[in-house]
Amino acid sequence: MTNTPEHLTREHISTLSQQKFMTEELDYSILERHKVMLSRLAEVGNSGVTVFDLSKGEHVFSSYNMQELFGFDVSSIKKIGNDYINSKTHPDDYLALMRNGITLMRFFYSIPIEDRPNYKLINEYRILNSRGQYIRVIEQHQILEMDPRGNVWLALAVMDVSPHQEEYQGVKSQLFNYKTGKLVPVISLNGNTAETPELTQRERQVLGLIRDGYLSKEISEKLFISIHTVNTHRQRILEKLGVDNSMEAVRYASQLGLLQ
Repeated sequence: MTNTPEHLTREHISTLSQQKFMTEELDYSILERHKVMLSRLAEVGNSGVTVFDLSKGEHVFSSYNMQELFGFDVSSIKKIGNDYINSKTHPDDYLALMRNGITLMRFFYSIPIEDRPNYKLINEYRILNSRGQYIRVIEQHQILEMDPRGNVWLALAVMDVSPHQEEYQGVKSQLFNYKTGKLVPVISLNGNTAETPELTQRERQVLGLIRDGYLSKEISEKLFISIHTVNTHRQRILEKLGVDNSMEAVRYASQLGLLQ
């Protein structure tokens, strides 16, 4: 993935456009009901809360305390939208977060629809506060609503000041399945570089044969290795990709371009 704002923006738009929304299927009274609960969440948790509408490509809710906590002008968020929020993010961190978002959406496209709400993305990065200082924040993203077709429609973000304000070592991100407790390693960033899982040539061969419908015994015979070795490769593939079974591994690796 090319690491320039122009290329990342185009790739981000292209990735999001894979979701096809039908406007008549989106019930915005659901959002209005959520706003009441989210305002209460911001007040009780003393956190900044926003909602991003992937159908419109804009923020449709920002909690009243975004100004007090982070120096974000809520009226500017409404008028200017994403460009205003992006301008508050440290330029280096913005590139990393953009790459992160692209990888995250590709991951979501690769997993079953029913599993998508179980994941939470946790980012730690820098924003510019009202005093003109960059501070570290922790932002948790998760699906608030999906449309009837399984598209990610409304995305919730909860932002807090990070307790870690010491020497900065780059964007930190984790994709967390809060149902299973599993961390997906592909969403792991340092500075501007995304760490995509690396499979060895043999692991790619094994996974490619799994994709083509071969069983472990057949893979063993085809590659002239023992069944034990095949099964070891299979287990390592699952661990590296952070998935539960071979079907998920094939889907995920294909999305990441690890299989030809």
